[in-house]
Amino acid sequence: MLGCIPTRYWKCCVVLFVCGVAAAQSPAADQQAYCAYLTEQAQAQSDLLRTPSGVASFTQPDTGLPTQLVAGATVSLAGVKKAGITVDAARKNCDLYRASTGVQQYLQYALPNIERQALANRLTLIAEASKSLDGLIADTTKMVEAQNMTRPMLLELQMTKIKLEADRADTQTKISAIYVPVLAAQSLKEQVAAKQASDVMEQQALDKLARQNNWDVALTVGAHQQISPFASGVEPYGEVTATYNFASRAIDRHLDRAVDAYAGWKKVQEGDAARGMEVLKGQVSESIAAQQGRLDSLRLESAEIEKNLELVSEPDTSAALDFRNQLTTTRILLGIEMKDSSFRLERLREFLSANY
Repeated sequence: MLGCIPTRYWKCCVVLFVCGVAAAQSPAADQQAYCAYLTEQAQAQSDLLRTPSGVASFTQPDTGLPTQLVAGATVSLAGVKKAGITVDAARKNCDLYRASTGVQQYLQYALPNIERQALANRLTLIAEASKSLDGLIADTTKMVEAQNMTRPMLLELQMTKIKLEADRADTQTKISAIYVPVLAAQSLKEQVAAKQASDVMEQQALDKLARQNNWDVALTVGAHQQISPFASGVEPYGEVTATYNFASRAIDRHLDRAVDAYAGWKKVQEGDAARGMEVLKGQVSESIAAQQGRLDSLRLESAEIEKNLELVSEPDTSAALDFRNQLTTTRILLGIEMKDSSFRLERLREFLSANY
C-alpha cells in the first residue's frame, strides 16, 4: 500500500485529466506540476516508511513480574523496502500520466489540426480566385464602357466578388475558433504502444509494492526501567518480530493475473487510448469517403462547365459574353471547392498512412 497515495487515487487523477484535457493550455507545464506533486507525496511516504519509529509503554507481565517502563525505537525491514518501491511506483505513475495526456491530446486535436490546415489552404485558394475574378471584372468594365456589355452583367461579377470576401471572412473566423496545441512528432500508433507499456509498468510497480505486505521483520531496540517496585538502573533490551502470510503465494499469483487483466482491459476500455485510436480511424475513414464523394461530384460539374465554355469560346453577342462570364465565375468558385476537397482528401490519407 502507498499510505497517502492510494492506487485508486492515482487512477482517478489520470482519468480526471483525460476528461479535462480540452481546457489545458500548457500540457507540458501540467505534466511537470502533477509529477512534482506526486514525487513530493511519494518522498513523504518513503521517509515515513524508512525512518524508525519511537515507542514507549508501560508493561505489566501476566507472570507477576514488576511493572516496566519501556522506551526505544522500532524499524520495519518491509517498510524500508517499500520506501524505495514507493518512489519507483510514483515515477512509473508519472510516466503513465505523461503518456496518457500526450496521446489523449493527439486524439482530441488530430482532426481539428487537419481542419485548420485545410482552412488555411482555403484562404490561399480564395486569394487566387479573387485575383482571377478581379481580372474578369476589369475586362468586363472595359466592355461596359465600350457599350459591348450591360451594367447588370458587371453587377453579377461584383456580387460574386462579395461572396468571395464573405467566404474569406468566414474562413478566417473558423481558423481563429480552432485551438490546436503543438502535437507530438511520434505517430499515434507509437504513442498508444508507449502508453500501453506504461500501463503495464505502473501496474507491475504496484504489484511489487503490494507483495511487501506478505511479510515483515521488525527490529526494536531500547531500554527498560522497573517501576513498581522501583529499581535503580536502566537496562537495554531488544526484540525481533517476524511475520509471514501463508497465502502469499496465492496472493502473488492473483496480483500477476491482475496485471495481465489490466493490460487487456486497457485495450478495449471505452475512452482509453487504444479504443480512441480505433474510433479516430473510423472517423478519418468516413471523412475520406465523404471527401472523395464530394470531389467526384465536383469533377462532374466541372466537366459540364468546361463543355459549355467550349460552346462560347468565341462569343459574338452580348448574351454569349454574359453566359461565358457566368460560366467563368462558376468555374472560379468551383475551382476553390475542388482544390479544397482535394487538399482535405490528401491530408486525411496522409494522416491514416502515417498513424496506422
